[in-house]
Amino acid sequence: MILHKGEVLFRQGEYGSLFHLKSGMLKIVRVHEDGSQFIVNIIVPGETIPHHSLISPNPYNGSAVALVTCEVDVLPEAPWYEALKQDAQRCLDIAQQLQNKLRMMQQRIDQLTEVTPAEKLRKLESWFQLYIAPATLTELLTQDEIGQLIGLRRETINRLLRSQKRS
Repeated sequence: MILHKGEVLFRQGEYGSLFHLKSGMLKIVRVHEDGSQFIVNIIVPGETIPHHSLISPNPYNGSAVALVTCEVDVLPEAPWYEALKQDAQRCLDIAQQLQNKLRMMQQRIDQLTEVTPAEKLRKLESWFQLYIAPATLTELLTQDEIGQLIGLRRETINRLLRSQKRS
């Protein structure tokens, strides 16, 4: 399946299939009762999502939205869970995927714990470049979303980006 930038793969609260991202990049957003959104995760090629449903079914914890054109394989849930019962290697593969995601989240924590806002932004931009070059972070995410990912206000992100342009 092909998703284009801005298209929704699944919505928060729904149940359904799992998905394997072959190419592209997705953002996972939580939608609050007032309609506001908060970006909670970035999905990169090779990941199978939703992570919290790899072993047992659960409703989607957020909505998945394409940041760029994505190629996604749909993995129907019933065959997925049945195959897990039969295939120890598949379980090991899932454990490896989850370990890799934990390591990625550790990198995100490292970004959040940087002392200066400029360094937080620099680390996030460097990480994104691994997946999106030659595109830039600001081509894919709003200033609000960038701020949500690194714990800064949109105004601070705006100031930092303007400072980068002047440099």
